Amino acid sequence: MKTTFLPRRLAALAAALALTAALTGCGASGGGSADAVASTESMSAAAQEGASGGGVPHLDPGNATAENARKVIYNADVTLESTDFDAAQQAVLEAVETHGGYLSHSDLSGSAEDQDRFLNLTVRVPAAEYRSLLTALGNSANLLNASESADDITADYIDVQARLTALEAQRDRLNELADQAQTTADLLEIESQLSDVQYQIESYTQQQRWMDDQVDYCTVEVSLSEVKALTPETPAGFLEQAGRAFLDGWDAFSLFLKGLVLTVIYLWPVLVIAAVIVVVLWKTGPARRARRQARRMQAAPYSAPNAAVPNANTAPNADAAARNAPDPNGSAAPDAAAPKPDAPKESKPKPKY
Repeated sequence: MKTTFLPRRLAALAAALALTAALTGCGASGGGSADAVASTESMSAAAQEGASGGGVPHLDPGNATAENARKVIYNADVTLESTDFDAAQQAVLEAVETHGGYLSHSDLSGSAEDQDRFLNLTVRVPAAEYRSLLTALGNSANLLNASESADDITADYIDVQARLTALEAQRDRLNELADQAQTTADLLEIESQLSDVQYQIESYTQQQRWMDDQVDYCTVEVSLSEVKALTPETPAGFLEQAGRAFLDGWDAFSLFLKGLVLTVIYLWPVLVIAAVIVVVLWKTGPARRARRQARRMQAAPYSAPNAAVPNANTAPNADAAARNAPDPNGSAAPDAAAPKPDAPKESKPKPKY
């Protein structure tokens, strides 16, 4: 009888555990949402206060205590410039190392000869050293821009944690039922449910670890540019802007000429071959056409340019005039119209009888 009712008890137990997990998750989400709204309002006020005071917004995760600790992800973007790029780069790296941070991404472009180097860093720093690092970065070079953002994930974190607690309790209960299973079918059903529960536990555990990592270490994007002159704090006048535009245009033209010369030098074998081909075609093309024309003229029959072409209609008249022309010896030409004498008739011999 126990074997007969065991699947029913398993189904009832699974339904009860699912209902408990749902209620727990809803309660955690509801409470966390209210706290998240309050935290967002407080952080917005802090950001406005920091912005009005000048410099970077003052969002300090180090002020959180154990009682009101919230799960907040802090990100910052810092844009710097310097005429001494090497010194500024060294100062930035020393500031990151001093405050316990590390580089998760680094990208350097440009060249020292052109004075256009650009460095982009992605820095991860402990939350307790976040504010100190921003201050040190602002002092390492000329600060152009600094912005911060804060994402409160307290509600999501509490929801994930509640789901993990419910799933772990469900896993423990399924293990107990697996020990009490008396048939292979019941054991296979319990193991199938255990596999699903374990998969969900691992998924939520990864989410929780990612949240902990984002909260414990803040992300700071640092951009450092090498310039010939620092950007003035006050906006420049028209004449100064025109002078800078003229200098920038000359620099751009110089870079264009430099690139053009380098391109020609790089492609010199191709240009030489192309020049040789053009010269050969220019030399041989006209001479070849002249020789062809000369061969055509030699093959064609010669005809006088002013010779008149006889007309078929006047040919008989010309022959008649030639016959009627006087003989140079004085004898008159025979008249073409005079009848010719009849030829003597031949007498045929009569037949003899």
